[in-house]
Amino acid sequence: MIDTTSPRKSIQKEIPLDVRLCDTCIGRLFSSTINQEDYAEVGRNIRIKEKMVSVSYEDCTLCEGLSNGKEHYISMVKQALEGYEYSTFLIGLHIHEDILSEEQRIMQLTDAAEKETLKNYLNRCIGLALEKELGKEVHFADPDIMVIIDTTFDVISLQIKSLFIYGRYQKYKRGIPQTKWFCRSCRGKGCRDCQYSGTRYDSSVEGLIADPFLKQTLGLDESFHGAGREDIDVRMLGNGRPFVLEIKQPQKRTIDFQSIQSQINKKYTDIISVHQLDYTQKETIARLKEAHFSKIYRVTFEGNHPIEKEKLKKVAQTLRGNTINQFTPTRVELRRAKMVRARKIYDCRVDEVNGNKAVYIIEAESGTYIKEIVTGDNGRTQPNISDLLGVPCIVCSLDVLEIKGE
Repeated sequence: MIDTTSPRKSIQKEIPLDVRLCDTCIGRLFSSTINQEDYAEVGRNIRIKEKMVSVSYEDCTLCEGLSNGKEHYISMVKQALEGYEYSTFLIGLHIHEDILSEEQRIMQLTDAAEKETLKNYLNRCIGLALEKELGKEVHFADPDIMVIIDTTFDVISLQIKSLFIYGRYQKYKRGIPQTKWFCRSCRGKGCRDCQYSGTRYDSSVEGLIADPFLKQTLGLDESFHGAGREDIDVRMLGNGRPFVLEIKQPQKRTIDFQSIQSQINKKYTDIISVHQLDYTQKETIARLKEAHFSKIYRVTFEGNHPIEKEKLKKVAQTLRGNTINQFTPTRVELRRAKMVRARKIYDCRVDEVNGNKAVYIIEAESGTYIKEIVTGDNGRTQPNISDLLGVPCIVCSLDVLEIKGE
């Protein structure tokens, strides 16, 4: 029901002489109830009763015509949202600071501090109208699209919620990084050194997986978040590595996961495969980053002379169930803090012996540097296989067989 009564005997005495109010602002400030559907009618009745002068929207000291701009902004928003797939949205307004300051001054002088502000009024009216016209839901906590209306410059900007996709990947080919490695010379801009690609390698796990998702969602960019990473020369086998792919500013939000999985697995049969693709939330990224999943590795190494199987078994037994200490490896010291890391070796067993070469299956705590367990890294990892065997060893190949705990 519309409030047509004036809550005070003389509103005009409360309004400063330099203030001229349109009907909507009168109704908004002096109605006995808030959240009216039509403040203009309430204000008009108050103005007539108080014998106040009629003021156009454009001449209103408070809103400067914004109260009459709802239909204009609704039309702008509908046009801006064309082509986007979404279920929920939220409207936000930027109103010039001078208008907000003037409103605060008038509200204080007229004792209308508990009334609905111009910003809230416009947000509410525009949001409710669009909710009906678009058939979409206003969601205050986590909308698919946040629509920002800048009333000063009469423009619309969209803040589009990212899509987060969970999955696991296997990497069958060595020499491919997990994520894009930008060129050191141009840092991704493109130059002669990288043949204007902006990257150091032609492909990456990230790129191969993200490309079909970007095409299907029409996203502008992406970020790849893995549960750890394997070295570029290491394969990721077994049950695969968990990851979250973030698609930024997608136009389409419905994804055919089966189609994309088949596309990737068929196109890159000898390179990578993906499975368990599904929607997830942003919080999954933090969970993967903070988790400490133990991993099972197969490491092939070679000594400078034949290695006895029994000696290999004794070394495996020595490592099994024990804790090793690893000072930051030489190969990563430029990008890792220099410190000693204690890591548990849960299991170690001989898988194969062939002359100078041997294969160990090692299950180790998250964050263990497996290559350095073999070589010792000039004494930085203790104990290590080379010292225990009494034979300097080098790593021939390394595979991740399983990531446990996810």
